Formats: sequence, C-alpha cells, structure tokens
Amino acid sequence: MKFLDEAKIYVRSGRGGAGSVSFRREKYIEYGGPDGGDGGRGGDVILEAVENLNTLIDFRYQQHFKAEVGMHGMGRQRTGRSGKSITIKVPVGTQVLAEDRETLIVDMVKPGQTYLLCRGGDGGRGNTHFKSSTNQAPRRAEEGWPAEEMWVWMRLKLIADAGLVGLPNAGKSTFLAASSHARPKIADYPFTTLHPQLGVVNVDDHEFVLADIPGLIEGASEGKGIGTRFLGHIERCEVLVHLIDCGEEDPVATYKTVREELEGYAEELVEKPEIVVLSKADQLLPEMVEEQRQILEKGIGKKVYVVSGVTQQGLKEIHREIRAYIDGERERRAREGREEEGFQP
Repeated sequence: MKFLDEAKIYVRSGRGGAGSVSFRREKYIEYGGPDGGDGGRGGDVILEAVENLNTLIDFRYQQHFKAEVGMHGMGRQRTGRSGKSITIKVPVGTQVLAEDRETLIVDMVKPGQTYLLCRGGDGGRGNTHFKSSTNQAPRRAEEGWPAEEMWVWMRLKLIADAGLVGLPNAGKSTFLAASSHARPKIADYPFTTLHPQLGVVNVDDHEFVLADIPGLIEGASEGKGIGTRFLGHIERCEVLVHLIDCGEEDPVATYKTVREELEGYAEELVEKPEIVVLSKADQLLPEMVEEQRQILEKGIGKKVYVVSGVTQQGLKEIHREIRAYIDGERERRAREGREEEGFQP
C-alpha cells in the first residue's frame, strides 16, 4: 500500500428540497384547501476516524464528495425524501484544515470519533404552512436551504508513543525491525526509509507503538534531502529516541545537527523527553564503543545508551526506558487534567 499523508478534497452537503404548492381537489369533498408538503432535508457530510487505515492514499483517486439533495415536497402533504448523508472514513490522527492550510477545523484523534463537516440544507415549507384566515389559498412555498461546500486539506499525523530520529543510516530501521514485527527496508545507503513506519513493541507484558521516520540531514528544515515533511508524525509522541551511529567521527556534532533541525521545525519537538542511543555497536570493538559513549555523554550532558539491532544488545533496557517515559508523561497529563478540573467552579 502506498503512503500518502496529505490530500486536498472538495466536500458538499445536499441542498434542501423545495416545498410544494398544491390544493386538495377531490370529488364529492366540498372543502379543499392547500395541501402542499415540505421538501426533504439534504444529506450531511460526516467524517469518521477508523483504526484500520494508516494512509490517505484513497483520496488521491477520489477528491470530490457530495451528499444527496433532498427531494421536493408533493401534494396531499407528502414530505419529500431526505437526501442520504455520506461518511468519509479517515485514519486516526488526521487533521482537517481549511483551504488556507492553517486553520484547524478538527483533529480526529480517537477511533470512532465523528465530526459533522458540512450540514445538509433544511427542506422548504409547503403552502400548507402559509394558510390563514385572510389567505386561505396561499400560492407560496419555500425553496430548500442551500448546501454547504468547501475545499479542505487533510494532514495525517500518525499516532505513536515513541519516535525514532537521527541522520540517514543511523540504524533506525534496524532498531525498529529488531524491536517489533515491522519489516522496513534496510540497506547500506542513505534514505532507505522514504515514508514513516510503525511497529508495536512488547516489553514486560506491555505494548507501545514506535514510529520510524526518514532521516534528517543538515538543512532539512530548509528543504534539503526529504526535508522535515514527515516530522509531523512524531509530534504526538511521548518520547523521542535519538539514534547516532557509533562509527561517526564526531558524534556530538551529529547530535547537534539533528537537534537544530528539530528546533527549526518546531520548538515543541526539542522540548519532548529524549533518549540518546549509540547504535550499531556490533560494528566496533567494545572499548571503541565505550570511548564514543563517553565522548557523547560529556559533549551533550545526558546519559547515552548503547544498542545493536543485529545482536539485540541493549534492546530490552531501551524498551523499558521508553516505556517508563511513556507512563510518566501520561501520568503527568492526567495529573494536570485533574488539577484543572479542580479549579473549575
């Protein structure tokens, strides 16, 4: 399945049906009068977040979504049939933006969440509603209410608990493959990962979702390489796992390069909890790996872990550390939510 995380679509609800102008004319019935029915209501355009989707590729082949119009009213006070609504299914994590690509309309973050994007027009009233003591034969009926229409942008931000960041060939795909059942493309050349990958990691009878995005290079925030196009997929992560190849000549400079690109994209990314990891430990002698670890720890002032996706070295320790950060962030948010509720009158 091809991956697409941004799409533009046109949506339009159904207009309401027109009311009817009709009079009762039946043999042997002395009194007639107006009996025009109301028009039917137009269909709605509804968004629904579903779990079994992880791409917007369907919207490449269909960009126009139109609900059914309401039918007009008829004599004998018959109301027109309402138009059928349409439901557009989107992946969980989809943001819907206005045509300016900045105004957020809705963020679909929960499975089963629905949102009324365009409301169908109400049906017009028939002439039955306009009769009075002074106007017993009204020849007036209403047109149906107009439809709502708009162009919207859909932007997918995958829902993951932890995200992998680093330069190309830092070992992110190998780490993901060794940690989960995901099977990303792995090769010894840069940018083997061209779109985000997700994997479910099991640790101590608990699970969390790990996201791998294409590698960043210096100048990515200015559009170099693949740029920062896919960084939106780790905005929702609780913790970032920063992988650095232990064979780098200057691991401190490598670390700072990625951090600068993250900051250039959004400051909230550099404020997230971070776990720094030296990867590909199987490619160097243990004493050389330890030397690189000490250099990096001294240069950035943070604890540095060592892993090897090939030999599984250090994986369980990292998984437990990631899980601890995830639990800690969730507890913090829950605590803040309870405190805010406590201040409410």
